Amino acid sequence: MRLSPSGRPELAVARLAQGVRDFSAEAWDRCAGSGNPFVSHAFLSILEDSGSATAEAGWQPLPIAIDGPDRSLAGVAPCYVKSHSQGEYVFDHGWADAWHRAGGQYYPKLVIASPFSPVPGPRLLTGDDDVARGLIRAAEAIVTRNDLSSAHANFLEAQDVERFRAAGWLIREGSQFHWINQSYGVFDDFLASLSSRKRKAIRKERAQAQSGLEIVQLTGDAIREEHWDLFWQFYQDTGARKWGRPYLTRRFFSLLGEVMADRVLLVLALRDGHAIAGALNLIGEDTLYGRYWGCVEDIPFLHFELCYYQAIDFAIARGLAKVEAG
Repeated sequence: MRLSPSGRPELAVARLAQGVRDFSAEAWDRCAGSGNPFVSHAFLSILEDSGSATAEAGWQPLPIAIDGPDRSLAGVAPCYVKSHSQGEYVFDHGWADAWHRAGGQYYPKLVIASPFSPVPGPRLLTGDDDVARGLIRAAEAIVTRNDLSSAHANFLEAQDVERFRAAGWLIREGSQFHWINQSYGVFDDFLASLSSRKRKAIRKERAQAQSGLEIVQLTGDAIREEHWDLFWQFYQDTGARKWGRPYLTRRFFSLLGEVMADRVLLVLALRDGHAIAGALNLIGEDTLYGRYWGCVEDIPFLHFELCYYQAIDFAIARGLAKVEAG
């Protein structure tokens, strides 16, 4: 499809690919940047290669790309044709039901997103506003030409919100709570910023959660395949408690360890050397992103200890600016 970005005499051509693997990691990451791991070539490729984000799973990869005048990749959008609304964390099932009651067909739909990741970040992977407008127009053309119900772009950073707003898209609003590092040196510096009542409550919770347990933080080569076996049990348990099915396959975690171990923080709670709970985080350029947790023992406050307080400890030690706990 041919697009005419404003301010440019030449025509830009938007092309569709069958997956992130159709692009070199260098070209993709040059557009995506290094700040957010959820739009990296490595992460999105792992989702495809592990069978987690595939047509069979209801996530048919359809990246949209625009090349520059020199034929190098100028911009790309991680895009998927969806046959359901699972794994998006937007919960538009009410829209789907209303559409069906009105005699329409809501699925398939088009989604620009990082699958299974309610993490704000770039979705139009380009620094060029003209190329960004071209990617949006291409998404609109896909919907029109293939008689899809709609197109959605999920969990946008501020720049992309304005790009979609300018293109006439409806904007959804949501809220997340992020922890901000105020140049703390240690966890107690953070506690000192709170009221006495809150300080005492957190210290009491942490002591109770850690009682009789060893808490370990693993990253890089310290994460081994047996750790992923353990975490898979925790991940399965959490899915079962929510009356759902896990979105990610077991192979996803092995590939994550093989390809992105240096960007993974795995926090485990051990009782007598045996892991009973764990939390998985991804490490960004300035942010720690919490993603999944699970346990095989119910211990008061352990969820907060592994997913929040340990994450804050790690962020302070690494000098990270934020924790987005997920």
